[in-house]
Amino acid sequence: MNGTGGEAPSTVRSSADSGSEKGSQEVFFWVDPESPAAGQAAEWRRTGREADALLMERIATRPQAEWLNGPGPRTVVETRTTAAAREGRTAVLVAYYIPHRDCGSYSGGGAVSASGYREWVDEFAAGIGDRSAYVIVEPDAVAQTVAGCGRVVPEERYALLAYAVDRFKRQPNTRVYLDAGNATWHPDASRLVEPLKESGVARADGFALNVSNFQTDAVTSAYGDLLSAALGGKHFVIDSSRNGNGPHDGTESWCNPPGRALGTAPTAVTGAPLLDAYLWVKRPGESDGTCRGGPAAGQWWPSYALELARNARG
Repeated sequence: MNGTGGEAPSTVRSSADSGSEKGSQEVFFWVDPESPAAGQAAEWRRTGREADALLMERIATRPQAEWLNGPGPRTVVETRTTAAAREGRTAVLVAYYIPHRDCGSYSGGGAVSASGYREWVDEFAAGIGDRSAYVIVEPDAVAQTVAGCGRVVPEERYALLAYAVDRFKRQPNTRVYLDAGNATWHPDASRLVEPLKESGVARADGFALNVSNFQTDAVTSAYGDLLSAALGGKHFVIDSSRNGNGPHDGTESWCNPPGRALGTAPTAVTGAPLLDAYLWVKRPGESDGTCRGGPAAGQWWPSYALELARNARG
């Protein structure tokens, strides 16, 4: 169900880990008390914008992922996972540093070499230690390669992704989900099967869908079930951060589309045997890029955040 109803994030948990390989356990996702949304809510409250502050708290009080997309990830990873561990919670992290990231588009960048990427992954994983984390591995990397990104050699990219999956899985309390795009990027899910296998999905806990996109939970879950069947029953997670009103039907529907809304609040209680969690992987209010008047990709955009919160159900 889309919307922001349900428990406050301080009690977001799962009493059973969706039948996962690690068995039954509670999952409490960590909320960053110093997120841009939290700071924005506090600022608006100080300046008398009480109604807007309350709306912004629909974002600020929910667990969201931390994106690691630059050099030297260890300190940030250690800080986030340690803060989460102090509260008995699980940090959600995104590894986003693959060479030729985003095929040079709005979020272009990443490591300058394969060896540099492997070193970066090693540092990231070491920062987790034995603390609890969910790691989403390289949004768009597989789906964009399948789509024909001419900047990459598929076999080389898939080998790097497999390295990342295997390295993160060495951490004892880390769950790893390899990104698999969204339901409309490759409607024929079979196109992704061999690339995902080459990228190590069999050794991951599963795959991630709809990261930074707007496809509904229902559409994404159906697509996930099809892809899972082709992968031997792998589990998956869904990014539900901005899909409350589904996708935009205009041009550049993926980039800061108007009229969107927050979606299902993060939870590991999904009611579906293959769906391990709804997560807010894309942080609501952070820009997709410089389209529609937005700031650079990943930058905080309070007016857009406010629109997402205002449009949310519940």
